[in-house]
Amino acid sequence: MPTSVPTKSTDDAVIAATTHWLTRAVIGLNLCPFARAVHQKGQIRYVVCRAETVPDVLDALREELDRLAATDPEVIDTTLLILPQALAEFHAFTHALTDAERVLKQRRLRGVIQIASFHPDFVFADAEPDDVENLTNRAPYPILHLLREDSVGRAVDALPDADRITERNQARLRELGHEGYAAWMARDPAD
Repeated sequence: MPTSVPTKSTDDAVIAATTHWLTRAVIGLNLCPFARAVHQKGQIRYVVCRAETVPDVLDALREELDRLAATDPEVIDTTLLILPQALAEFHAFTHALTDAERVLKQRRLRGVIQIASFHPDFVFADAEPDDVENLTNRAPYPILHLLREDSVGRAVDALPDADRITERNQARLRELGHEGYAAWMARDPAD
């Protein structure tokens, strides 16, 4: 059976959807107070990974970890590895995160880079699938977010109540509710 070759426009559409989510949810709702600066400075690398299997995703992860580690943070401070064709099922995604952490360790990058995860069906361990708080980690596609530990540390040190981010985000989403969040996300990022 022939497979379709991704075109630039389809990758552009994936990046556009991810950027919209980043600007509206992550930055617009201030879910991550550290994201605005790297976004404004153009220090986020967006990588659309067309892999369909976990081994191929892990190969792409290795490549992006090596690239991030070797690149000046002023050029690339963080990477979003976007997986539009892999790990659509959340349970499979969480299992793959264990493999991703293993790759991080094998690359001797623990303590240098950390991996945050986002998924369209993200559910916190102690939550129900329809709990609005899950929206803090929901993205249009499965995403492995590669962050430099030094950058995270500096950002946390600069924020007086960094330990309350999760609590504040969940309260904000409870206040918005599902309908309010959907309406917020439907708006143009310039609003």
